[in-house]
Amino acid sequence: MGILDVIPREEYILKGNPSCAGCGAALTLRYLLKALGPKTVLMIPACCTSIIAGAYPKSSFKVPVYHIAFAASAATASGLAEGLEALGMDANVVVWAGDGGTVDIGLQGLSGAAERNHNVLYVCYDNEAYMNTGIQRSGSTPYGAWTTTTPGGNKGRKKDMVFIMAAHGIPYVATASPAYPTDLISKVKKAVSIRGFKFIQVLTPCPPGWRFDPSKTVKLARLAVLTGVWPLLEIERGKLRLTGPSAKLLKPENRRPLREYLELQGRYAHLTSEDYEVLQRLVDERWRRIENWIKTQES
Repeated sequence: MGILDVIPREEYILKGNPSCAGCGAALTLRYLLKALGPKTVLMIPACCTSIIAGAYPKSSFKVPVYHIAFAASAATASGLAEGLEALGMDANVVVWAGDGGTVDIGLQGLSGAAERNHNVLYVCYDNEAYMNTGIQRSGSTPYGAWTTTTPGGNKGRKKDMVFIMAAHGIPYVATASPAYPTDLISKVKKAVSIRGFKFIQVLTPCPPGWRFDPSKTVKLARLAVLTGVWPLLEIERGKLRLTGPSAKLLKPENRRPLREYLELQGRYAHLTSEDYEVLQRLVDERWRRIENWIKTQES
């Protein structure tokens, strides 16, 4: 079976939408909607996708969309999911939110919805800064990355939302990448087949925010996985499993050199040798956390 047999042909994000050239978020949303199909309702807080959707009364999407206040997407999705169930209506209730609206401004509503275990799929497209309002640092911005509010490089570290959400005990948590669409689509389909709250975080390279050539979006997304920066995994009912190429990356020697990923991005042009060492250490720490989780569940 080839990749074209796995990816549905139907299109739900229309041509001519106002996304930037090489937008990783738009590419990911295209795959997401293909996996979900027409019986889907999107909740979108303030983010880049508010612009990609187009100006009212027209829309770039062939599914219903609620444009929600920055902090309220998970709360609104909770109410909609309960309302549709009360009416006996079947639809995928999906939050599609950027990292700012997820790890920062929307975290309280997200945590509450997860705790209540509403039947909602929450997808965070993570471009690692507030890209729509001027490339400001978010809680998802990596160490060392340039943003307009960290011109000398971010001194903080990226929140690990996958493990934060897994700590809520929800039935399904996963990561994905637009460079591996079959992995992404299979995870989305699995998520909506599970009742309860589900969370998927997708790393979506942003050409203007990360300062790279728009033709390199998929290459960068792939390198994020192969260098170990972005492990592909799923945590289903507490059991962690590595997926795609990440299944072979527990051993550091199997990973590509981190510099291959970082040196393609202008936001890292200022890094010192010490900065590279810090970033490598952070990557290694995350993989040790993953390895410890796997060992614990096998013991």
